[in-house]
Amino acid sequence: MSLSKILLYYAFAPLADPDAVRLWQRELADRHGLRGRIIVSPHGINGTVGGEISAVKRYLRGTREHRAFRDMDVKWSDGSGLDADGASLDFPRLSVKVRDELVAFGAPDELQVDGNGVVGGGTHLSPEELTSLVAERGDEVVFFDGRNAVEAEIGRFRGAIVPPVETTRDFVEALDSGAYDHLKGRPVVTYCTGGVRCEVLSGLMARRGFGEVYQLSGGIVRYAERYGDRELWEGSLYVFDGRGSVSYSDSPALLASCTDCGEPTGTLANCADPECRTQLPVCPAHPVVHCARHRRPAVAR
Repeated sequence: MSLSKILLYYAFAPLADPDAVRLWQRELADRHGLRGRIIVSPHGINGTVGGEISAVKRYLRGTREHRAFRDMDVKWSDGSGLDADGASLDFPRLSVKVRDELVAFGAPDELQVDGNGVVGGGTHLSPEELTSLVAERGDEVVFFDGRNAVEAEIGRFRGAIVPPVETTRDFVEALDSGAYDHLKGRPVVTYCTGGVRCEVLSGLMARRGFGEVYQLSGGIVRYAERYGDRELWEGSLYVFDGRGSVSYSDSPALLASCTDCGEPTGTLANCADPECRTQLPVCPAHPVVHCARHRRPAVAR
């Protein structure tokens, strides 16, 4: 029986010809029958792809033949399955694009990379080092969520600050507003799904005077693989594929409240209106809810 796997990865490294890398990545992923999303920029590569496990392994080996991607950070997770053609059920297609930024903060000129990765970013912490930092400094440590606010509704680090941002581009304005200046004298740990957003966010914070900035290496994925939801993490992890979310125990905390009935839930729903990207918490008893911006119902993922 074939196993479905999803690969989440990124690498920050200067790329002289991003479009050539795009063409190569398109051919490589197509050759192995993978689906997913791959972004290439002058700063490196960021992707999530899925398919049959041996095909994903061959794709990863091929990608790592590029000198800039030899040591890139990768995470594995189980996919939902394969269709009759052996393609991942978690992605509708393969998309490979060139962008100015790997993550759209709207600040490409603020990001500098070299052969070692991001220049001037936060200090990397492994899950074990994060645990030690919290044990040593307790409530002095601030968790700063580097994801869009909707992602944090169903899962986050305990006591984390969640900026009210709808898109990643909103972070620059939020930081420049002064709303978080009171944190500049405290140890701030940025975290995100797999780590790529915090590579940039921690640097943006450091350049704005946050004196002790850390980033969780490998993101929530790496931490939860090590500790599950027994320690600092609670709830479910939002993911940008057909799974919707993943959990790290049989009974994750339900942090959100159903928009319709108010019952605890760990599920989000997409608005049915094709022009709306709003997502709302829903519970199993009310899988269809109304979006506040539209009269049409939202359809659960």
